[in-house]
Amino acid sequence: MNDGEHGGTMNIGEVAARSGISPKMVRHYEQLGLLPRIARSDAGYRRYGARELHTLRFIRRARDLGFSIAEIAELLALWQDRRRASAQVKRIALAHVADLDRRMAELAQMKGTLQRLAACCHGDERPDCPILDELAHEAPAEQAHG
Repeated sequence: MNDGEHGGTMNIGEVAARSGISPKMVRHYEQLGLLPRIARSDAGYRRYGARELHTLRFIRRARDLGFSIAEIAELLALWQDRRRASAQVKRIALAHVADLDRRMAELAQMKGTLQRLAACCHGDERPDCPILDELAHEAPAEQAHG
């Protein structure tokens, strides 16, 4: 696999630009073990090849879909295992869909609450504000702990 005009290796800035991931996040993914051990130049600089670039692009696409770091690690392992069962990948994807559904329901509930509170707020020069009153209100569970 050839990575083009870079003669086989790229520095962190080049691989970051070509993968769409910041240098800071490239180093972070390396520390997390999502990237294989990175070769170093004689001067100690990281040198990335086509394999690392491809892996970083995979990570970026997975992050764009909202997968967690743990899920990405599992997906990377499956991607690199040519004997994988696609059922394992589908299980991870469907579990993520279920999590997205749960989070979307939570967001819809938050949105509804905020819309209701905003509708109750006069939004004028008076200090009375149901939005602030709601934020300051202690729920029964909090009162029991606090």
